[in-house]
Amino acid sequence: MCDSCGCSGDAGEHHHHHGGEDPLYHVHDDGTAHSHPPADAGGQRTVEVRRSVLAGNDARAAETRKLLDERGIVAVNLISSPGAGKTTLLEKTLEALAGEVGCAVVTGDQRTDNDARRLAGKGAEVAQIETGDACHLNAAQVADALDGVLRDDTKLLFIENVGNLVCPVAFDLGEHFKIALLSVTEGEDKPSKYPSLFTAASVVALTKTDLLPHLDFDLAACRKAVRGMRPGAFVFELSARTGDGMDAWLGYMKSLVV
Repeated sequence: MCDSCGCSGDAGEHHHHHGGEDPLYHVHDDGTAHSHPPADAGGQRTVEVRRSVLAGNDARAAETRKLLDERGIVAVNLISSPGAGKTTLLEKTLEALAGEVGCAVVTGDQRTDNDARRLAGKGAEVAQIETGDACHLNAAQVADALDGVLRDDTKLLFIENVGNLVCPVAFDLGEHFKIALLSVTEGEDKPSKYPSLFTAASVVALTKTDLLPHLDFDLAACRKAVRGMRPGAFVFELSARTGDGMDAWLGYMKSLVV
């Protein structure tokens, strides 16, 4: 059990690595890994790393990506904090693309199949993965779910990761790129506070923009923060509830599979 982040796994026997000023990682035998702070302000914490596990996850992800490429399927990994609007955006996206672009969804949560039930009947095959105490999906879980969701006409695979801005970033799931979602209720400084995600994500969706009149959210500052992390990122500002900005988002999704 990883006490710092609550992700379960067989701790087993680990190799040790000292990482200087770099982020520290604890990697379990089941492929889960997480960054940890130093044990104390005055010393360097020993990092437990099983390199073979990380290599195994990456190898499984590469196999998935090769399979998707052979079938002409583009996969995106949606990462956000809980409540940022991933499932609502997916609902509206699947409804809009139904009959036009073949879609599939793999969605992860620690408990319940609530998201899968919400997405059912939207024109896409959906698989729910319950991760238990793990705070992210891994490549093996996604790979094992593909047979149940991919169809002959599937062109776009959405992977809805567990709500978390940190741990999911470290795990390649076989996606072609990551999409970071940030709701305007969370604050414009999140890209600066969570640089790993916003550096890795080539697409950023600012969600719930219909709430802007009721908030002190600084949209210009948020745009600047996103560009500071990844200057070339595509940024979409939208409200899945009202439809504002959805045309640009949907147009981009369609362009991925043309």
